[in-house]
Amino acid sequence: MHARVVDLRVRPMDTKEVVRIYRDSVVPAAREQPGFKGALLLTDSTGIGMSITLWETEEDREKGEASGFYKEQINKFADHLIETPVRKHYDIGVLHYDASVLAEQGAGTT
Repeated sequence: MHARVVDLRVRPMDTKEVVRIYRDSVVPAAREQPGFKGALLLTDSTGIGMSITLWETEEDREKGEASGFYKEQINKFADHLIETPVRKHYDIGVLHYDASVLAEQGAGTT
């Protein structure tokens, strides 16, 4: 499995709106992409965030960039970004999570 990690910098006052856009627009659109396996958005109170999307194959991840899908998703945040997002790619060595912990915390697992 493969990951795309994007470092995001937004205005701190816009963090909640960025989370809403990611949850309500980016994730549903990503679900339609071949090989998409999941997403995680990390944020803090200073406006620093990190998007991690999981892909079955490197080709699946790359197709999203070549087709313009990645750029289309980043553009959804254009009004909130204070720096150009930095994109990196990784192979996933270990993936483990306990879905019951997310449910207990009330985290969005959509």
